[in-house]
Amino acid sequence: MAKRIMILATNGFEQSELEQPKATLEKEGYECVVVSPEEGEIKGWDQKDWGDSVKVDMALAEADEGDFDALLLPGGQMNPDILRMEEKAVELVRAFDEAGKPIAAICHGPWLLVEADIVDGRRVTSWPSVRTDLENAGADVVDEKAVVDGNLVTSRNPDDIPAFCEAFIELLETEEMEAA
Repeated sequence: MAKRIMILATNGFEQSELEQPKATLEKEGYECVVVSPEEGEIKGWDQKDWGDSVKVDMALAEADEGDFDALLLPGGQMNPDILRMEEKAVELVRAFDEAGKPIAAICHGPWLLVEADIVDGRRVTSWPSVRTDLENAGADVVDEKAVVDGNLVTSRNPDDIPAFCEAFIELLETEEMEAA
């Protein structure tokens, strides 16, 4: 069983897009590790104002793809925009993809997929304002709740979280069966 999932986030992550998938994955027996360039805690964005804080488990500088089985990229407009300016964060996304490990990105999270240059020729979805960036990077963009293409799972918004989690868990289980 894929046990360890990196949740890459910083201040301004969409509250529901980190907390709900994290809770769902943990309920299924996965260990979720919040990785951030910030130390201590990061503060979420809850629809129209600052939300709750989440404990950071590991500094971005210490994170290594080899220590994890999958990657989760929550959205929120600020979160991925800040992270795509962090060279180490972009390198991690690229490393997970090169290793063929599952990557799940929701809402604005696919901005990191664009920055890592891993969407060319791939079928994805996202928040509407990110779709042009995905298309310009060569992606086949569709408007669906959850899209799986190889090791990538993408979704559009918080309303899609149940479908997003279901698709991500299915991909994780498929990876586990293939590894067995």
